[in-house]
Amino acid sequence: MVAEDDLVDQLKQADTQSKAFEVLINTYKERLYWHIRRIVLDHDDADDVLQNTFIKVFKNINGFKGDSQLYSWMYRIATNESLSFMKSKARKLGVNNEELHDRLANNLQADVYFDGNEIQLKLQQAIAKLPEKQKLVFNMKYFDELKYEEISKILDTSVGGLKASYHLAIKKLENYLKED
Repeated sequence: MVAEDDLVDQLKQADTQSKAFEVLINTYKERLYWHIRRIVLDHDDADDVLQNTFIKVFKNINGFKGDSQLYSWMYRIATNESLSFMKSKARKLGVNNEELHDRLANNLQADVYFDGNEIQLKLQQAIAKLPEKQKLVFNMKYFDELKYEEISKILDTSVGGLKASYHLAIKKLENYLKED
């Protein structure tokens, strides 16, 4: 495993960029895919957004200043790409974001790439009903197991606000799952 600083240096040099980018993709593609997938819910859409994320990372690596960890920077790009994709998809379908998420969550059962059981399906449907920020915070904290400080850098918001959002998300999910 290449140290993150060394990888960034290699990504910024023409003679090592190609090999370093291959290492970057192999190191982060699965984590980023699942992060994106939890936002867009659809496998094919997640693949498209993941590809766009890596293209943006490649094009903008020279602008990466190292103020945060490389994966935090990439998560931020992946998050923004996912949210932009969902807004665009909702606009094309003539629905708002909440309606789109409800549709996608309700279609999970028919998704050949969703191999969860009924409880996991109910959880995904409940998560889809959360407001966008609560959904993002819950997914990053619960599924990605990121620390609040890391999420704070990715979402550019305070740790206190994130803790409140996570707490509210948990309460809403509990209530939704109790109702069903």
